Amino acid sequence: MSKSYEAQGVIHSIGDTNTFGKNGFTKREFVLKLSGDEENPAYPNYVAFELIKDKCSLMDQFKPGDEIVVHFNLSGRLWTPPDKPEKCFNGLQAWRIERMGSMNAGGFDEMPPPSAFDGSYADDDVPF
Repeated sequence: MSKSYEAQGVIHSIGDTNTFGKNGFTKREFVLKLSGDEENPAYPNYVAFELIKDKCSLMDQFKPGDEIVVHFNLSGRLWTPPDKPEKCFNGLQAWRIERMGSMNAGGFDEMPPPSAFDGSYADDDVPF
């Protein structure tokens, strides 16, 4: 199990969803220009993230220039090609995307307002 991280920034670019292999594996990449208090605007950091499988559609609601928070996991794989040194590939796999200043996160349902839990709704047909 890998640890989850988050980063905030402005979307620089969004790639198309690509399909690979006979099983139809899908992948979509996007680039984020990092922002926040710890970032120095004189030396901007651009970071590539990937969305895989059903998460590819998370970027459909965004466009370059949007400021977002990305929740992601680190992933890595070793590969040893024949007669060559071992190589390590790293990836940042995004699994949740939020628009800055919004509590509505891509990929998750919005939480009902507190008034929905005020007791005014009663279901008499509960099975217990």
